[in-house]
Amino acid sequence: MYCPFCRNPDSRVVDSRLVDDGSAIRRRRLCPECDRRFSTIETTSLTVNKRSGVSEPFSRSKIINGVRKACQGRPVSEDDLAILAQDVEESIRASGIAEIDAHAVGLEILKPLQRLDQIAYLRFASVYQDFESLEDFENAIETLRAEAGRRSTMPSGIQLPLDVR
Repeated sequence: MYCPFCRNPDSRVVDSRLVDDGSAIRRRRLCPECDRRFSTIETTSLTVNKRSGVSEPFSRSKIINGVRKACQGRPVSEDDLAILAQDVEESIRASGIAEIDAHAVGLEILKPLQRLDQIAYLRFASVYQDFESLEDFENAIETLRAEAGRRSTMPSGIQLPLDVR
C-alpha cells in the first residue's frame, strides 16, 4: 500500500476494525518513511456478469434505480429502496459467490420486493420472469394470495399483518 503523502511503497497496520456490519475492514496505517497516518478500507469484490459478456462491479445504486421504476407511483420511500438493495447485496454475499449473473441478481431482488410492495413485485417479476401472457400474471397473483393466506394466520391463531418485513 503506497503512502498517499510520500508515495513510499511500505506501510505498517496500526489498527483494524470491522465496518459496514462486518462487510469491510478499516485499517489505520503508519508510513515508516514520513511518519504520517492514513486509513484504508478493504472490501471483497462482487462482480456482475452481464448478458453481453461484460463484467462490472456490483452496484446498489443500479438495483435502486431498477426497482424505483417498478415502484413508481407506489408508497415506497428511498429508505425502503436502500434497505432492499442492502438486503440483496447481503444475500448475494452470504451465498459466497464472487461472480454472479445479472439475471440472478434480478431474481434475488424479487424476494425482498415481494415483502415491500406486491404491485411493484408484479411489475418487476413480469420482466425478470419473462411473463408472456395474462395467465403468467394470474399465476403470480394466485401465488401471492396463497402466501398471504399462509402468513395471515399462524397455527396458534395469531393474526399477522400482510406486510411483514
